[in-house]
Amino acid sequence: MTQDELKALVGQAALAYVQPGSIVGVGTGSTVNCFIDALATMKDRIAGAVSSSEKSTQRLQAHGITVLDSNSVERIPVYIDGADEIDHGGNMIKGGGAALTREKIVADLAERFVCIADESKLVTTLGRFPLPVEVIPMATSQVARRFAALGAEAVLREGVVTDNGGCILDVKGLAITDPLAMEQEANQWPGVISVGIFARHRARVCLLGTAQGVKTLSF
Repeated sequence: MTQDELKALVGQAALAYVQPGSIVGVGTGSTVNCFIDALATMKDRIAGAVSSSEKSTQRLQAHGITVLDSNSVERIPVYIDGADEIDHGGNMIKGGGAALTREKIVADLAERFVCIADESKLVTTLGRFPLPVEVIPMATSQVARRFAALGAEAVLREGVVTDNGGCILDVKGLAITDPLAMEQEANQWPGVISVGIFARHRARVCLLGTAQGVKTLSF
């Protein structure tokens, strides 16, 4: 199966985690686009969605799915999103699509995070994929120096402005053996809006697209 076929497969499988009559948390990215298209088939059986990006909002609304402001929602049963990497503990690197901060906000509303990904995203140690970090523009150089002190290289993602008006640094050369500690540390640096490690908001389930079909990992 092609990577696109695997994405469609897990997007469809994620419907099993959507509770009828509930509000659904919806992430961002190409795999999530497959989920949104699948969600459209049951749009009359849900109360709406909370979206993590302008792009996802547009796709949801194009399907006639009601998108709710996150401030109007106290809790949602499930948040469904992809990952750039996921380890065997459910910790993830996210932010390849520059939506990491809003993704983390919606994930914080959710009782359970369901990750949908193809098997190429499963790793033993996070860090092969460059870690995205959203920063306030005036802090890019200082934050980059902090990563350099850890032996890593932070590169400004040229031409990218997030939905929040931030910049993205992509950090190469990290082996993230303690994702929660790294997330907590980097989030404290002045100028960092959010770091793309999802350890505090890790996945509880991963629907992994494989050549043999969808494999369910629980954490």
